[in-house]
Amino acid sequence: MRAGEDVRIHSAELKQELGLWDLVFTQILFIMGMSWVGAGAKLGPSHAVFWLLAVILFYIPSAIVVIHLSRKMPLEGGLYQWAKIGFDERVGFLVAWNLWIYSMILNSEIGLISATSIAYAFGDRAQWIVESKWFIGLASAIIMAGLSWLSTVGLGAGKWLHRAGGFTMVAILSLMIVLPGVDWLRGGHPKTQPFSLAMPALTLLNLNILGKLGFGALGGFEYIAIFAGETREAAKLIGRSVIIAAPVIAVLFILGTGSVLWYDGDQNIDLISPISQVLAIATHPFGVGARIASVVILCVLGMRVAQVSVNFSGTARLPMVAGWDDLLPQWFTRLHPKYRTPMLSILFVGAMTLAFSISGMLGVGSQEAMQLFNNAAGIYYALTYLVMFAVPIASRDASALVKIASLSGFAMTLLYVVLSIFPIIAVESRFWFSMKIGGVVVLGNVLGFAILWIAERKKRSRGGRASAGAEL
Repeated sequence: MRAGEDVRIHSAELKQELGLWDLVFTQILFIMGMSWVGAGAKLGPSHAVFWLLAVILFYIPSAIVVIHLSRKMPLEGGLYQWAKIGFDERVGFLVAWNLWIYSMILNSEIGLISATSIAYAFGDRAQWIVESKWFIGLASAIIMAGLSWLSTVGLGAGKWLHRAGGFTMVAILSLMIVLPGVDWLRGGHPKTQPFSLAMPALTLLNLNILGKLGFGALGGFEYIAIFAGETREAAKLIGRSVIIAAPVIAVLFILGTGSVLWYDGDQNIDLISPISQVLAIATHPFGVGARIASVVILCVLGMRVAQVSVNFSGTARLPMVAGWDDLLPQWFTRLHPKYRTPMLSILFVGAMTLAFSISGMLGVGSQEAMQLFNNAAGIYYALTYLVMFAVPIASRDASALVKIASLSGFAMTLLYVVLSIFPIIAVESRFWFSMKIGGVVVLGNVLGFAILWIAERKKRSRGGRASAGAEL
């Protein structure tokens, strides 16, 4: 496999910094998005049924497929390499392009999330921050600068932030799950029953949320494979990390959603930071407890920054591996002389992410901006998953179990793509909300096709000149 051999040669220049537990905590940190327990709570008490359906129809199938592909092709670039080898270089590039845009859009939320978390931590006197665009922009710039530096230093430093973030994620969600029990012992009652085995009504809104609980909340196992070239024994450890992390993530999501319903009900849920909202409400009756909650909420913000760090580091590797294939300029592949990281690619991605952050907030409120960010980013990401599931379906050497898992995952991802153009919150115009999302996705891919076409022309031109020179 010539392509795989070339990647291994380039990967030999990278430092292998990651072990099993680095991967496990990074999986937990990356997959467990802060807002999904809030989205799940929109279903009311019967959320548990949809969570279980999402686990069966998407979560387990995606884990099976990622383990299969990571063992077969443990290559730096992950899904980019799987698509390139499974289909061709063009498909690989477009997968990387969509994954790259997804990451930058998602990372651009960090200023908005920072403002919301600070507002919860400091109470009423800080509520103005949530809609202050200059504050959100400044927070985005500071965080992007810090993450650019950390990503340049490399995964040897970044993995400690990712480990701490994953551990903090488990600790805070565990606290959030315990708090309703404490409230019950003090005579409290839930605003909405936390759990029910009743099947939710199959409305368009509920199917939209099912797609979000499947692909949106439970997707992400493949992302860690981007760092395969920087992982010790990648073919073995990536699969093991999935097996360890998967049940922990599923349990925390289901129980965490129940906690949101206990304190918030199913109507007044803050989809930007539901965990901060729950902690603020749960500790309000306690004097000292409220101060502790402020510290915990700021820890939640630190955890979110760690999630962005994982995304950011992975995003910077994608232009590098595309540069290895001469599909992007070679300066994307230039490594820092000391840290052996793609320094110019990192700076470029940081600048583009900041630009997304500023442009995404123009003319909309914070909750609507969050939905625009999430839906557009999610569709870009989902398009790459459709290709990932298609690789085993088209393969002759994939087992029947892997093919069945791929078909189930493909169907759930397609459901997500179709329904993500609709908002799950009240917006000024549902039509224009959908048009904005659809337009961003279409234009982004048109730009990707254009860049690919230019890159292929230059590649053929260089090849033609090289052949002519050889004949002379």
